[in-house]
Amino acid sequence: MATTPSTVQEKPTFLQTMTTFTRPFWFANFIELMERWAYYGLRGGFLSVYMVTAVGLGGLGFNHLEKGDIYMWWALIQSLLPMFTGGYADRYGYKKTVGIAVSISCLGYLVMGTQSSFWGFFCGAMLVATGTAIFKPGIQAVLAHSTNDKNAPLGWSVFYMVVNIGGTIGPLIQGFMGALPWSYVFFLSAAVHALNFLFLFCFTEPKGDNVRESKQSVSFVATAKDMAAEFAHIFLTSIKNLFEPRLITFLVVFSGFWLMFMQLFDLLPNFITDWVDSSDNYLLLGKIFNNAHLLELGRTGVQMPPSWLILVDSFSIMALMLVVGWTFGKMKPVPAMIIGMLIASVGIVVAGNSMSGLLCIGGIFIFAIGEMIASPRKSEYLSLIAPPGKKGLYMGYVSFPQAIGWVIGSKIGGIIYQGHGDKMTLAKQYLTEQLHVGKDVVNAIPPEKLMDRLTELAHLASTKEATQLLFNTYHPERIWYIFAAIGAASTIGMVIYYLVVERHRIGTLSSMEKPMEAVMGGKK
Repeated sequence: MATTPSTVQEKPTFLQTMTTFTRPFWFANFIELMERWAYYGLRGGFLSVYMVTAVGLGGLGFNHLEKGDIYMWWALIQSLLPMFTGGYADRYGYKKTVGIAVSISCLGYLVMGTQSSFWGFFCGAMLVATGTAIFKPGIQAVLAHSTNDKNAPLGWSVFYMVVNIGGTIGPLIQGFMGALPWSYVFFLSAAVHALNFLFLFCFTEPKGDNVRESKQSVSFVATAKDMAAEFAHIFLTSIKNLFEPRLITFLVVFSGFWLMFMQLFDLLPNFITDWVDSSDNYLLLGKIFNNAHLLELGRTGVQMPPSWLILVDSFSIMALMLVVGWTFGKMKPVPAMIIGMLIASVGIVVAGNSMSGLLCIGGIFIFAIGEMIASPRKSEYLSLIAPPGKKGLYMGYVSFPQAIGWVIGSKIGGIIYQGHGDKMTLAKQYLTEQLHVGKDVVNAIPPEKLMDRLTELAHLASTKEATQLLFNTYHPERIWYIFAAIGAASTIGMVIYYLVVERHRIGTLSSMEKPMEAVMGGKK
């Protein structure tokens, strides 16, 4: 039947779509904002620097291999556990799941802020990882049940924008806490996240199909045997669903993007601290705002906190996410992800390709554009292909690509940077290989005095010149080519996935819709 103008439904406008979101949707977003504020107050650049900073300068004094090991186990727990906690969230309720998660994370922040040994700090980090793993599928399932086919693209864009509002506030406030003991950053994260206990009382969660209903006829306390059997059933179901061919293929292909993605937060802050001259950013800001104080900071070579440069990513997303989400929301999820992955691969190279602070933030901005296009659509796509009653479970699978990419990236990133990017390692190498200083003598130099000693022995005017010498000699920027190549390979894999798998799914849906259209159109 030919389509007449009267049967054509106009697509809702941006403002009309925004008014369709419910109370649970907005409160879930606000809870996510507070959780991300607490989380990125640490992970937005601060934690990577804190762990490897010398004890004499207030840090923990770990090397990059130890830092990589902590991040690797963090990734395993935070990214793999949601595959199972998502199923439990579907069964027992999303608000309960989020409340438990907040408790565990707050305890973890407090432990991290009070422990200086490797294993003590490691335990605190694993508590935060566990809390985050439980939190994610619960809060994302509330979002999934609060959106529909018409408003989901914009809804997930709003969610991703809110994530980055929190990701902007956390590092920004952390940067202003420079005069305080570093442990205060952990205490602030715990306090901010604890506020979510209050917000959980402000809405009624949308019920999933499998959420357990309380019945007076059922015993108040289930037996331990029944509970264990139910937990085991959910666990095995989570594993079984993961290996659905289309799902596992998508998750594995997308993991390469996440390997590259996580280096922006785990490795780039160390690269900025070691190599990037960010004083030119103060000069630029001073000129833009005609601010004498900022100009003076730039002229005297004061460096910006690395977290503030990384902040460009979340600030850009906060400012542009709705525009980008609305624009690319007209595209199918997988093609949009392909474009975003390619742009992000270019951005990571630009960000780490020189010692210029301005080029670094330019690369981070490019990366953010790609991230805005690609990352929110993965959640939408998994929600789209999730069977009925399994949205929480599939929202748990959102973290699986992050698990693969983050685990592998943490391990190889630590190895690569320790040998080819760490300024202290390269300074020792220059002293022994180029200036022929004995290894025992070099190893005896305190880390905080190493660059001063290199400057003196190389007859240079400043440590800035010594840093430039090491950069020109060893080219640490080349490490970013490796991660960009992995991102590009993942992009090619996603193109193949689209051509082989996704187009078949779309074609199947179209063939199913045609008979329905005939019925609705009155065809005899």
